[in-house]
Amino acid sequence: MSQTIASDTFQRPSLRVHAADNVHVALKDLPAGIEIEDNGRSVRLTEAIRHKHKFALRPLAVGDLVIMYGVTVGRVTQPIAEGGAITTGNLEHSTDSDHAQARRAHWNAPDVSRFLGVTFDGYQRPDGRVGTANVWVVVPLVFCENRNIEVLRQCVADALGEDPYRNYKRMAREMLHGQASGSPADQSPDERLFPNVDGVRFLTHTLGCGGTDDDALALCQLLAGYICHPNVAGATVLSLGCQKAQIDMLKQAMAERDPEGLRPVHYFEQQASRSEDTLIREALTTIFDGLKEANRITRQPASLAELTIGVECGGSDGFSGLSANPTVGAVIDRLVTLGGSGILSEFPELCGVEHELISRCRDDQIAGRFRSLMDAYQAHAAAVGAHFSMNPSPGNIRDGLITDAMKSAGAAKKGGDSLVVDVLDYTEPAVRKGLNLLCTPGNDVESTTALVGSGANLVIFTTGLGTPTGNPIAPVLKVSSNSEMAQRLPDIIDFDAGPIIRGEAQIAELADELLQLCIDTASGRYRPKAVQLGQYDFIPWKRGVSL
Repeated sequence: MSQTIASDTFQRPSLRVHAADNVHVALKDLPAGIEIEDNGRSVRLTEAIRHKHKFALRPLAVGDLVIMYGVTVGRVTQPIAEGGAITTGNLEHSTDSDHAQARRAHWNAPDVSRFLGVTFDGYQRPDGRVGTANVWVVVPLVFCENRNIEVLRQCVADALGEDPYRNYKRMAREMLHGQASGSPADQSPDERLFPNVDGVRFLTHTLGCGGTDDDALALCQLLAGYICHPNVAGATVLSLGCQKAQIDMLKQAMAERDPEGLRPVHYFEQQASRSEDTLIREALTTIFDGLKEANRITRQPASLAELTIGVECGGSDGFSGLSANPTVGAVIDRLVTLGGSGILSEFPELCGVEHELISRCRDDQIAGRFRSLMDAYQAHAAAVGAHFSMNPSPGNIRDGLITDAMKSAGAAKKGGDSLVVDVLDYTEPAVRKGLNLLCTPGNDVESTTALVGSGANLVIFTTGLGTPTGNPIAPVLKVSSNSEMAQRLPDIIDFDAGPIIRGEAQIAELADELLQLCIDTASGRYRPKAVQLGQYDFIPWKRGVSL
């Protein structure tokens, strides 16, 4: 549901987000006894309210529903006075139970005249897709090969002089020895050996054996999604040999995504190798040969329709749903209007807004699949004694997101307002242009890993508390919900949506700026902070049990 908030609204000390809401959110710390104006009446605060937290606009009895963003975000467990704070002590998770139908209707597309005819400079792949980066990946089929992956990582970093941690290593030496210490290898080379390549990315994980067949298959499908990704030029794969996730299983998953075998992939099995020395030498040969070939590709203009942006949030706060998330949603609406695609994930953080998303599904079949995947996920959680209501972290709660439904109502804003064209299960590739929903957990890195595996060639990640999360093959832009955090953690934040909270900017204005930053990032003109820091997080989702 779209909600436009006038800029002058934020000059007030608090805000009713939606006309149907029975709470306000404090935009700054409010003392007890202050009078708050709401629709021509005055509400006196019975206690101090911290910024980002909510207070009741009328007395609420046990069993009453708390409404925010126009949806149910909780049920009252203890009486709350008018002007009283909403806390974990008086509210529990509760959601709307009604089921909407797919509307198959048009939506009000935003003005994108500023971006008509605009292109980004990307890497054209033989299959017609376009990458925003150009990397070679080295992946293990099983955790037993993680050590060999690390050996290769250090060897390649040393050979190329591209160690992302060189400055920290220099810092440690200076701390230990009390003086500057270094070597030529510590310095960035004046000229990169492969200027058209963004690097070699080394993935490690804890899966591949000792689990269910489904987990082994899901791992191979995820790895295939990475190897066949438009940001990837080719891959070197290490296998032990006896593990459950076999080379043939990965090859089958690869064939589904790359039936013509256009992507160069080299497989090595340690148990069939003469020695570790031979394994490492042969693997290094494929990496360096692959870099030479990848370096022949240069960036070329491409339509914005070739962008697929995954949207993610982590370390969210009480302002995330008011500033960063709706700004990102407006970017996705603009991209969809321009023919591109967005992917919204984290199904536990869509709990409570299912009816809104269902009403946006293009047809009943898509709506039905969303219901089915949500129900199956909740049933799986219940089978191990868990529930979506357990999703909010201590940091979320401390900063105003006290129920999963409240967190979800704000998190869903990242998906904008366009129609949902497809619903994907974990590891399934996005093939339809427009907004896709992807079943993933709420775990930040697991979800970001999955977004990229399903085809996102760029990720926008919102945060209110701060998180350094990145990805090995797709650039991740970090958007802050508040300026205080953006100023405190400038090394991890790329874009500040805080001016919306202060009433200094409109969502539409910042959405245009953020989309331009996405274009600059996709073109290689801007390097996100996560890339600068070498933050290459990769965690597959383990759905089954260890055996």
